[in-house]
Amino acid sequence: MKTRPPLWKLAPALFIACFGHAMAQGYDVAAKEVEKALLLTPDLENGMRVYMICTVCHTPEGWGTADGRYPQIAGQLQSVIIKQLADIRARNRDNPTMRPFTVPQLMGGSQEIADVSAYIAALPMNPMNGTGPGTDIEYGNQLYDKYCADCHGDQGEGNEKKHIPKIQGQHFRYLVRQFDWIRIGKRRNADKEMVEQIRGFRPRDEMAVLDYVSRLKPATDKLANPGWQNPDFPHYSRAPFDAQRFPTVNPLAPAEHDPPARN
Repeated sequence: MKTRPPLWKLAPALFIACFGHAMAQGYDVAAKEVEKALLLTPDLENGMRVYMICTVCHTPEGWGTADGRYPQIAGQLQSVIIKQLADIRARNRDNPTMRPFTVPQLMGGSQEIADVSAYIAALPMNPMNGTGPGTDIEYGNQLYDKYCADCHGDQGEGNEKKHIPKIQGQHFRYLVRQFDWIRIGKRRNADKEMVEQIRGFRPRDEMAVLDYVSRLKPATDKLANPGWQNPDFPHYSRAPFDAQRFPTVNPLAPAEHDPPARN
């Protein structure tokens, strides 16, 4: 008669099986919500009301912060915003800061996701996003053309149908943080092809290509005037506009929430 192995020996396999099943369920839930939200007609007025919960971090303008703590989301493609919100809500993307704000009890259902994503996509973008040091731009251009342009577009404009994000005008520090998290597997909803492509990037490659990306500018009609404030939030308490809030970032000075350095 065969004896069963002790439960502690089975625990790792059971954990992997349960975790894998939960992940599969999460991806299925998110995919259905994305599909549903994309088919809905957005209500921009309601989108503005939903966006009120986002302003504390992303600012009323949706410009985020140049230190990389919060990305610029203004002008991002609607399908990308929908997918990221659905992924965070379904726990396909780990974002403990944002997840409480995406739960249905606070944000609402698929209609509210459609509404707020359309509102954010329509916001004019920051004309003074944080950029890199500017010391290796030509090399960064070469790397971008070789590895990034096919998916993200020649000018970083993204792809609405494929949910590939617009990366033009994004803060350099945020780009660095997400690039590192994608490479080490922390951003679990990242495109697998991108993970493979960047696996062999050296520090110089990373800094050069992301510096170049941070300097890709959206079309003029997508940009706000310097100092623009969102008129939908006239009573929001803002610090006076200061160009120093959007500086060129020193990549050697890590932001508070940067991942630890890898050996």
